[in-house]
Amino acid sequence: MRTYAGHSSARESNELYRRNLAKGQTGLSVAFDLPTQTGYDSDHILARGEVGRVGVPVGHLGDMRTLFDGIPLEKTNTSMTINATAMWLLALYQVVAEEQGADIAALTGTTQNDIVKEYLSRGTHVFPPGPSVRLTTDVIAYTVAHLPKWNPINICSYHLQEAGATPVQEIAYAMCTAISILDAVRDSGQVAQERMGDVVARISFFVNAGVRFVEEMCKMRAFGRLWDKVTQERYGIADARQRRFRYGVQVNSLGLTEAQPENNVQRIVMEMLAVTLSRDARARAVQLPAWNEALGLPRPWDQQWSLRIQQVLAYESDLLEYGDLFDGSHVVAAKTEELLTGAEAEIAKVLEMGGVIPAVESGYLKAQLVASHAARRARIEAGEDKVVGVNCFETTEPNPLTVDLDAAIQRVDPASEQAVLAGLDAWRGQRDDAAVKSALERLKADAAEERVNLVEATLACARAGVTTGEWSFALREVFGEYRAPTGVGGAPVAVAAEPGGELAAVREAVAATAEELGTGKLRMLVGKPGLDGHSNGAEQIAVRARDAGFEVVYQGIRLTPEQIVAAAVAEDVHCVGLSILSGAHAELVPDVLKRLRRAGVEDVPVIAGGIIPAADGEALKAAGVAAVFTPKDFSITTIIGRIVDEIRLANRLQPWRSAADTLSAR
Repeated sequence: MRTYAGHSSARESNELYRRNLAKGQTGLSVAFDLPTQTGYDSDHILARGEVGRVGVPVGHLGDMRTLFDGIPLEKTNTSMTINATAMWLLALYQVVAEEQGADIAALTGTTQNDIVKEYLSRGTHVFPPGPSVRLTTDVIAYTVAHLPKWNPINICSYHLQEAGATPVQEIAYAMCTAISILDAVRDSGQVAQERMGDVVARISFFVNAGVRFVEEMCKMRAFGRLWDKVTQERYGIADARQRRFRYGVQVNSLGLTEAQPENNVQRIVMEMLAVTLSRDARARAVQLPAWNEALGLPRPWDQQWSLRIQQVLAYESDLLEYGDLFDGSHVVAAKTEELLTGAEAEIAKVLEMGGVIPAVESGYLKAQLVASHAARRARIEAGEDKVVGVNCFETTEPNPLTVDLDAAIQRVDPASEQAVLAGLDAWRGQRDDAAVKSALERLKADAAEERVNLVEATLACARAGVTTGEWSFALREVFGEYRAPTGVGGAPVAVAAEPGGELAAVREAVAATAEELGTGKLRMLVGKPGLDGHSNGAEQIAVRARDAGFEVVYQGIRLTPEQIVAAAVAEDVHCVGLSILSGAHAELVPDVLKRLRRAGVEDVPVIAGGIIPAADGEALKAAGVAAVFTPKDFSITTIIGRIVDEIRLANRLQPWRSAADTLSAR
């Protein structure tokens, strides 16, 4: 039983972990901030405004010591949501455990380490796919030999569903990732064939459970059957215990709503039941989001509520005392078979492309997810998929939980970023620079040799006092960096512009506005400033704007305000839309505004979207932002229409509705 936690600083997160353990948590699930996840030191330009926002900053060994101060790692099961820098964070963790006197062979826990889904959903990748798979392979080989109880990779279908995957796609693409990684380990020569069973036994999965109860439960049964088949037939694993499908769950965050957020509690409970009621497809670990995650960062009390939901099920109900309640169900058997058949067909298609890495590099997988997500959003907007409080049953009583919205979420003190920067500067000042330089040179030399496992060089870096940014930039020198396909260009039209429909009206407004401005097309830049890689919302805005007749400029994730402004000026756009879900909007959005004005761009409205608390939204508008959109604004077509209105307003044109009325009167 875990809650995903960490924020502000290593010291504050340590205090939070101790409180959570005292409340009955049976493991830790560490959230790292975006600079740590993407291999930047806290004082890097791209880390500005992101330090400690969505997790804890860990810049060096000293931070890791502080993070687990007073927590015996030999007795603690620790899950670390870390991917591109997984090897580095595991090395820091191991060194701290050694300093505590722990037997590293007894360490238990998980490094997420599924880099493939980073290219498709979360966006915290650093290196190209080939070198990234090598880093994962090296961690797996090292842990099997030295940390035999550690799960070196968590194949994450969770984030695929967040990016729009259907159940069939979620099963298929996660399984393709597992096949790619297992093939890489087998072919690396680092693990003898007779020990491949030990590798398979340490592979775990991290799965999403949505609110469609029967479908989600059957998905897990299909997952288990397919994993057993693949590991037995493709890798010859004879021991059934090693073939066991081991998975943990974070129930769905995509379906959490800002509107009537109290409804999220029953959604969370329903989703948890889908992965606990069926004994033959039961999760080994569960972490639940908080009811208010669509509003902002949850408080400790909100996380406690989610923990108590699990404890009531485990200790008060009798649900865990019986065999599988669904054995013999024709409905469950048929649905499971349907999902299994669909997943196997999609797996075959990806393997025909050469596997999951070519499917990532070609843009196929990303385009499939963007299309599925667009189709889902279209069904919600059309009312085909019901979301209580959003597109039906919208009448509501005042919510006492959100009377004071600013108090309903956790606030990260901006001063904590300065404290982290001061600590980083102090760390650099007291270490042995010669030892640091030597460790980094060894790391780069080993990276240049394809057959050398990089864990030992990484451990040497950790002990020498190397920082997170220094480790990753040493490898960037050798491996290079990677910008993943956006999937926007290949996404099909999800909403038809039917005569008399909303999209048709918006298309007319876009065309008329472009004509009045004397330009061929309206041009909109969709930008992702900072390190927030959750691009689902930005992609959907880009796709719908394209379908409404805009020329869309979308360069993907991880851009500085300077780069966004340079692109806006070069492309001569009519609107800049900024998407941020990490909480860095208060610093990055005004920065873009100021730079646009300094560049002499006065008539281009700036729109902001993301998880933006109400008070922050008002502050952004006061700073000059034309409009702010949050999860409650679920109709993307309506958003595009409002953007057209803002373009007209900025260019002193008559509002579209009034202009349309005037034209029709003529």
